[in-house]
Amino acid sequence: MPELTGRIHSFQSLGALDGPGLRYVVFFQGCSLRCVYCHNPDTWDAGGGKAYSVPQIVAQALRCRPYWGEQGGVTLSGGEPLFQPEFAAALLEALRKEGIHTVLDTAGILDGEPARRVLRHTDLVLADVKFLSAEDYHTHAKGNFTKLCSFLRLTEAMKIPLWIRHVVVPGLTDAPEHIRNLQAFAAQFSNLEKIELLPFRRLCAEKYQNLGIPFPLADTPEADPETIRALRRLL
Repeated sequence: MPELTGRIHSFQSLGALDGPGLRYVVFFQGCSLRCVYCHNPDTWDAGGGKAYSVPQIVAQALRCRPYWGEQGGVTLSGGEPLFQPEFAAALLEALRKEGIHTVLDTAGILDGEPARRVLRHTDLVLADVKFLSAEDYHTHAKGNFTKLCSFLRLTEAMKIPLWIRHVVVPGLTDAPEHIRNLQAFAAQFSNLEKIELLPFRRLCAEKYQNLGIPFPLADTPEADPETIRALRRLL
């Protein structure tokens, strides 16, 4: 039987924004969503990146272990880890066997038993809640809001700590009432530990240009730091 491999876009040795502590971040290749503010369009192509086996990635991560401290570990990000659920589950299981704290950074595109197999080896979920209605989710992310809600309920049922993340985009997701609605939505999950508001940035514009892909928010200004601070105070 051939060795299980996954398509990986890239790695970050010491990520400080991808869960608790310092973390080794594995960016998966492939994503079924097309979010208007996506900052990694180079991860969309399922055939891109490079193939890695589970032992290869675990060995690379372990070299960074001395720097993690008590809180750090490994985060699977992307792209979308749940786009490759079998490989994500195998990798998380192997990391857990090494005593490594595991984080899944995901848009929750998968539910049911495939998602359960991944979550079984996950210590913390960072869930990117992009929009708050089925219509907005489809229009601005080409995603399924119902499936996200099902995924979040599964994390609650499995008692996995949950951080909800939300990108604040001027004119789209930056109204105070919208943030209050986000808080109300998040509060229904008993495993919620925190809500993180992430400012929209345009650093990705060059990637779109290089790929020959129109950037939907090319004319949208970046999120103002003071606006972000004010919205965080609402939480």
